[in-house]
Amino acid sequence: MKKTGTLLAICLIAMMMFAGIASAHVTVLPNETSQGKYEVFTLRVPTEKEIATVKVEVKFPAGVTVSRFEPKFGWKYDVTKDGSGKITSVIWTATGEGFGATEFGEFKMSGKVENDAKDLLWKAYQTYKDGSVVEWVGAEGSDKPASVTKVKAAAAGADSHGHDTGASAPAEAAASGESKTPLYLSIAAVVLGALALLVSLLKKAK
Repeated sequence: MKKTGTLLAICLIAMMMFAGIASAHVTVLPNETSQGKYEVFTLRVPTEKEIATVKVEVKFPAGVTVSRFEPKFGWKYDVTKDGSGKITSVIWTATGEGFGATEFGEFKMSGKVENDAKDLLWKAYQTYKDGSVVEWVGAEGSDKPASVTKVKAAAAGADSHGHDTGASAPAEAAASGESKTPLYLSIAAVVLGALALLVSLLKKAK
């Protein structure tokens, strides 16, 4: 029994350690989006060393146009553009100490997923205080994989913000009308009940 308990404890510790390592990758959220949608993307950066992370660069996939960045206290950002003026990458640089050994940080950016976009592969470069750089550009399953956002086909009848364009409005209106029928019947029953009571009282009064 003691050996079994010890083995279980070792397995649990190993699983926890593996989970910690697996979750320590630089990732871009959400994990899934849709073609033609305006989306807020969150770059999540953990620190895997005993020294601080002081700079993070992410290069944008061809299937998305990023145009806005949320300011972050203690960090500044600079963007790179191509000849057409499209933003192709961003570099966040710490103005203070950066993220420590037990810390992580998130950077938010918004943009539009192209109408014909395929899965989005985000290449990121994490720089530590000693000047070392970790390149998160590998294939899925590698030690340093690039984060991937799966892209679904746009839903029929939805605009780029995910709102219904009206194609299903008649059906919804019909459903709405049907759903109010029990309410109307209830009101009618109450009115008829009140009238019956009134008639009864009038008869007694006579």
